[in-house]
Amino acid sequence: MATKTLDERIVKTPGVCGGKPRIDSRRITVQNIVVWHDRLGWSADEIASEYDLELADIYAALAYHFAHQSEVDKAIEQGKAFVQEMRQETPSLLAKKLRGEA
Repeated sequence: MATKTLDERIVKTPGVCGGKPRIDSRRITVQNIVVWHDRLGWSADEIASEYDLELADIYAALAYHFAHQSEVDKAIEQGKAFVQEMRQETPSLLAKKLRGEA
């Protein structure tokens, strides 16, 4: 098996994961890695073992983030805004029922 260089581990493919940078041959985006690592506090080892990735994939994703931080952070914020919008447009049926509204 040929060894991949760091720049071969992160790819962008139109139509796959919305064209976001992702780990080659996987549907795991750089954005996912950043959230798991930086926001949830998972170690690179934890992410690699949980998702059957090589440590080099995790570090390549983190390196990509540092090189393109504003792009990745903007995508994370857009995702949060989308979730908030969807929550407002489609309120939880369970929450309504618990409040006695349903």
